[in-house]
Amino acid sequence: MSQVAVVTDSCASIPETLLGQLQIHTVAYYIHRGREVLRDLVTIQREEFLRWLPTASQLPTTASPGPGDYLEMYQRLIRQGVEQIISLHMTSRGSGAFQSAMVARALLLEQCPSVSIEVLDTQNVSLCQGWMVIEAARAALAGAGLNEISARVREMIPVTQMVQTADTLKYLYLGGRIGLAQNLVGSLLSIKPLIGMRNGVIVALGKARSHLQAYEQMADYVAEAVGSGCAKVAYVHAGAREEIEKLRKLVECRVDVVESLVAELSPALAVHTGPGTAGLCFYPVTN
Repeated sequence: MSQVAVVTDSCASIPETLLGQLQIHTVAYYIHRGREVLRDLVTIQREEFLRWLPTASQLPTTASPGPGDYLEMYQRLIRQGVEQIISLHMTSRGSGAFQSAMVARALLLEQCPSVSIEVLDTQNVSLCQGWMVIEAARAALAGAGLNEISARVREMIPVTQMVQTADTLKYLYLGGRIGLAQNLVGSLLSIKPLIGMRNGVIVALGKARSHLQAYEQMADYVAEAVGSGCAKVAYVHAGAREEIEKLRKLVECRVDVVESLVAELSPALAVHTGPGTAGLCFYPVTN
């Protein structure tokens, strides 16, 4: 085990193979489906959830893990001999995860004052959060200390970006997560909305008349943001693997992509995006 343990949430949507390879520890979100309480990627998996979601008469609700959930994870790591922890969470403007983790940190330090623990708000979500977790874990495995890893994550926060489209904004709207993209709601049936995140809040980036036009705009957006440099790109979707491959081809003929991965959103995020979502999370890198 590396000297710094890396903790995050299930909503980072990191592929399971990477979680294992990089020794990343995840805490599951909650999904409330009627009276049923599900744990994200523990008692409900992606394929099953996406089959059910379009049939739902009432949209499920989600809840971030509580302080006790994070404290249990931190305590488990301490029992394994860990003395340094970095805990990375989705935007605090869209979830209570960061606040819960901060409470858990305070409780842990009361019990184990010699432990070093850093809790960071990534101000993003999905594989934007996930990229920060992945790079933190790689640095930890390479022997970097807590301060060095924290500094690396802070450098990534302002430059890691998400852009995605969906068949509808219905799920974001009904779930109260529409943010500053409210102006797109009026024409849900006739457009493919493009949304991103700025300062931890969902924003409108544009709209298109077809999926292909949306993907072209998304690829142009990445190319403009990256310029003549390189990028790492995570292609993310909710039951839309074929669409992601179309987007990937468009991006990679415009941008020098030095690393890419494909990931499906966790059910706790798919609640708010709905099936058919396709997008990407990227950040520029220097070689």
